[in-house]
Amino acid sequence: MSNLNRRQVLKAIGLTAGAAVLSEAGATAAPIAPKTGNGFVYSLNMSTIRGHNLGFVKELEVAAKAGFTSVEIWIDTLQTYLQGGGSLTEAKKIIDGLGLKIEDAIGFAPWLVDDEATRKKGLEQLQQEMEILAKIGCHRIAAPPAGMTKGPVLDLDVITERYFTILKMGEQTGVMPQLEMWGGSQNLKHISQVLYVAVQCGNPNARILLDVFHVFKGQSAVESLNYVGHHALDIFHVNDYPAGISPEQISEPDRIYCGDGIAPLKQILQIVKNHERPLVISFEVFNKNYYAQDALTVAKTALAKMKAAAS
Repeated sequence: MSNLNRRQVLKAIGLTAGAAVLSEAGATAAPIAPKTGNGFVYSLNMSTIRGHNLGFVKELEVAAKAGFTSVEIWIDTLQTYLQGGGSLTEAKKIIDGLGLKIEDAIGFAPWLVDDEATRKKGLEQLQQEMEILAKIGCHRIAAPPAGMTKGPVLDLDVITERYFTILKMGEQTGVMPQLEMWGGSQNLKHISQVLYVAVQCGNPNARILLDVFHVFKGQSAVESLNYVGHHALDIFHVNDYPAGISPEQISEPDRIYCGDGIAPLKQILQIVKNHERPLVISFEVFNKNYYAQDALTVAKTALAKMKAAAS
């Protein structure tokens, strides 16, 4: 980040160290807003009950019955609903009627790939998905390194340029892309990498999407979260993982309920907790054992264990 001076970096990522420097210089710190609850909004990522094959509407109903007021949906599930005769207007009414807020949508448009033709199609796909999501009141979409998980390894400045492009799309549609870190990917696998891109693009709307599982999988130090800054985080995926599996061997189905494994969850949540505005923590697992159980029971258990971990 040679072309960014220290002041710009501190401002961009909101380090507490920067605030300390200003304080020592005699600056008057802005008052901290009162806490809202315990500082978190609890959300259910529909991956958790995706294996139950309930469909878009029933997934929402299960989440609401379990006590969630926020959810992350999967775009392909919404599209299946629309292809089956549903409408965006009807979907919005159902969402509002259940008292739910769609915090984010999970999609895999190949916006980052090197092949120009594929990337062009990926950007067109992402544009269409953003326009659909805006109509149901969803203002965020995940932007993972889909299509680039096995390389080649891109220069971070190239990723920055491509992320900036989709940020501008987000500003036009009102659905902002969350730069998602995948610990098992050859690109964007470390906290430092997604943070670099968010800072370097120089756009105040840049956000990163992190995940307890991916922090472990990508072997980023938990302490690195101290350098992220609250401005960069709107959503944080939570889950846990069992003992005895190395980062190299652990896979998506190994994710488990919060508190049932060895992840340093309380430490992580203490670091990312924002006292000025609540952070959305969204439970995301792909556990086949949970898919074999009652979906409502799974969702209720997820919420209870999230609250326990955040207390």
